[in-house]
Amino acid sequence: MYSRLRIMDFFGNPAWFTLSKFRSASVIPFYPIMSNFLPTPWLELLTPGAMVHLERAMAAAERETASGKHVFPPRAEWFAAFHHVAPANVRAVILGQDPYPTRGNAMGLAFSVPRGFKPPASLKNIYKALQNDLAIPPAAHGDLRNWAAQGVLLLNSVLTVEEGNPNAHAEIGWRQVTDAVIAGLGRGGQTPKVFLLWGAYAQKKAPLIDAQQHLVLIAAHPSPLSARRGFFDCKHFSQVNTFLRRRGLVTVDWMISP
Repeated sequence: MYSRLRIMDFFGNPAWFTLSKFRSASVIPFYPIMSNFLPTPWLELLTPGAMVHLERAMAAAERETASGKHVFPPRAEWFAAFHHVAPANVRAVILGQDPYPTRGNAMGLAFSVPRGFKPPASLKNIYKALQNDLAIPPAAHGDLRNWAAQGVLLLNSVLTVEEGNPNAHAEIGWRQVTDAVIAGLGRGGQTPKVFLLWGAYAQKKAPLIDAQQHLVLIAAHPSPLSARRGFFDCKHFSQVNTFLRRRGLVTVDWMISP
């Protein structure tokens, strides 16, 4: 049984795609449509099974929107993290759980909020850890796009959320997609990267990463509920750059743009 779903691409144009039981041969013709949403280099990291979950997650989030629920971030920003950096340019991965469920805060980049919105508590704690580590003063805003532009993938495990309902979309398929992304980036034989896993949820992703090739940094989550359990003094930002520098790779300027 096949069904067709009408969704909008990033330019607001209608796009139809077929919901089916994927076989690997069907992934290639599916690329032209899906590349309207997720850039082709990222699609190439996905297994056929992850492509199935990508279809399902997009369809489920679209149904939620069509039913009148408010889904964050806006549709055009569901895949924002992947549009700021190509897989080949990723230097570090900061893994979040799901987008902020507060109106206006989610922008498709883990922990980041648009300018004009007050940095949430977790982001304030990230700024405190950054200051403790590198003496970088906290920014007045929460826009982390300059990190993303330097190759820091700010990836939420779940890419959408319902307003006021954290984890509402945890089981619609996004986790399988982002797990495939993490596994693809974390394979052996690739350019070394650093994975920052903050909190128990993120740390469950560690088995997806080849720790012989890449650096995996673990700390408490920056949430006010857990940050005092070692997050403020984890010094992950300097460790990222030490790891990259020792391998002859370009480091990250962690200073937040004014």
